[in-house]
Amino acid sequence: MEINAYSRDYVENAQKNLGHMLDYAVNSLSLNLNKFYEMFLVSMVSEQFEIGNPAYVVGKNGCELAKEVLRDVGKTVAHKEEEMYLDKSPEYWTGWALAFYQWYRGVRFSRIQEAVPVEVVLGMYMTMHEADIMKFVTVLNEKMKSHYKETNLKRLRKNAGYSQRQLAEEAGISVRQIQLFEQQKRDINKTQLETAVRLSKALGCRIEDLVEL
Repeated sequence: MEINAYSRDYVENAQKNLGHMLDYAVNSLSLNLNKFYEMFLVSMVSEQFEIGNPAYVVGKNGCELAKEVLRDVGKTVAHKEEEMYLDKSPEYWTGWALAFYQWYRGVRFSRIQEAVPVEVVLGMYMTMHEADIMKFVTVLNEKMKSHYKETNLKRLRKNAGYSQRQLAEEAGISVRQIQLFEQQKRDINKTQLETAVRLSKALGCRIEDLVEL
């Protein structure tokens, strides 16, 4: 049940655009990376990226995205020539790598940020920018697992205020099945799609939010 965030057709453009967005914000607009990235996370731009909206991942370049983030959070957009350099900066690589991970794992940018802040990803540039992107995925998976101790199902169930029995009744599946998923004795990633759909509807979340690393 591994689910990518959106069609593979868009991921390369998404990587380039998120990379150029961070590069432009930091190196052309002279914005602090951490502060700008926090603005990105609360803007509609991040939401549209997460679902692979073509108007954002393909239809706008990185400079346009940076300006839209600023406008969306109510910041004045300084007039600055749009620049996208051939030489890729550490900030570019940071956005490029994060875009791939978000697409590959189908997780929200905010959830990645909580476990692996953007400055930590930037700090990985020297050792990882020439490595295969799947090495980066492996490293982030380990960091995410280390940070998030509970299974996604247990976290979402508790947030929804359900006991295991209440969720079982709401989703129409057995309590034992939920227990096995939460104890990681049964792999929720390999469950039948129907089961995942039932759980996601009961919890009011996306199927992707149930997938474990």
